[in-house]
Amino acid sequence: MLLMTARPPIKVLFLCTGNSARSVMAEALLNVLGEGRFQAFSAGSFPSGTVQPIAAELARAFGYTAPLRSKSWDEFAEPGAPAIDIVITVCDNAAGEVCPIWPGQPVTAHWGVPDPAGVQGPDAQRRGAFQSVWAMLCQRVEQLLALPLETLDRAALQQALRAIGRVESA
Repeated sequence: MLLMTARPPIKVLFLCTGNSARSVMAEALLNVLGEGRFQAFSAGSFPSGTVQPIAAELARAFGYTAPLRSKSWDEFAEPGAPAIDIVITVCDNAAGEVCPIWPGQPVTAHWGVPDPAGVQGPDAQRRGAFQSVWAMLCQRVEQLLALPLETLDRAALQQALRAIGRVESA
């Protein structure tokens, strides 16, 4: 039997402006699918203070049981904050904003997806928008999980993560 040494989880911070939908859904997806290999967080540049109910519902239905909350990205730049390895923006506004200086200079990438919280209309239409974004994020998280992380240096990892963000979702 091969003994494997325990590695600390790779810490990933998903950023969005309001931290109410896309970034919290990505956090939930990676924490469930990453099965302990990753520890995901989410935050926003101007957090709304609440998580969109449909986003929270999708996360719970997927098996994510930890509480989701809308919070400022400043929490992750403070002393004592978790050392983040990867920062991924999931909305175009956050990608264009000046981010805090992250301790440890994490690898960065942009995975822009549409904002389901901005969809107006009947409940079925809104739910459909959230489910579509959930599927896009799930596909990208699965691509992240498939990367041969043990063999990638920093530059190759950044290039691979950015390529994931450019792939059109099926």
